[in-house]
Amino acid sequence: MVTTTALEEELRRLAGSVPDPELPVLTLEDLGVLRAVHVRDADSVEVELTPTYTGCPAVEAMSTDIERVLHEHGIREVSVRTVLSPAWSTDDISDEGRRKLREFGIAPPRGGRPPGPVALDLGPTRTAADEQEPVRCPSCGSADTELLSRFSSTACKALRRCLSCREPFDHFKEL
Repeated sequence: MVTTTALEEELRRLAGSVPDPELPVLTLEDLGVLRAVHVRDADSVEVELTPTYTGCPAVEAMSTDIERVLHEHGIREVSVRTVLSPAWSTDDISDEGRRKLREFGIAPPRGGRPPGPVALDLGPTRTAADEQEPVRCPSCGSADTELLSRFSSTACKALRRCLSCREPFDHFKEL
């Protein structure tokens, strides 16, 4: 079992408070991309960060912002390491993050996946998420929504429209 020190917990809190560059309503902690903070010596820290998908363009901005915040708190050497395993999933978004997305007008990802192995069926391009509960409108709460585009302002969001209030909205896709 890996134990963390009080200093590592404090530095993780600071790094986790950094806003996501694409969704500034969320912190890196809310998004679930901050994996760990390790103090290497008195002036050296390594931060582990998992991108929402391989090649995510926001990782560089996240790393720069983490370095800035930790430098401002007296850490001389900060290295941010990208960790791809375990892969990030929308299940990593905290309940607080899901609440913030809804309040910001973005439908959060639906449900969560059950624990254990995920069954893989090769077939039509429908995802298992398409058969789950409906995507609710963040404005009026209606489940009567339609997909307009699989991609929206970022690759991790889809564009949908509420058929009740007619408002378009982003939906953070399930991964």
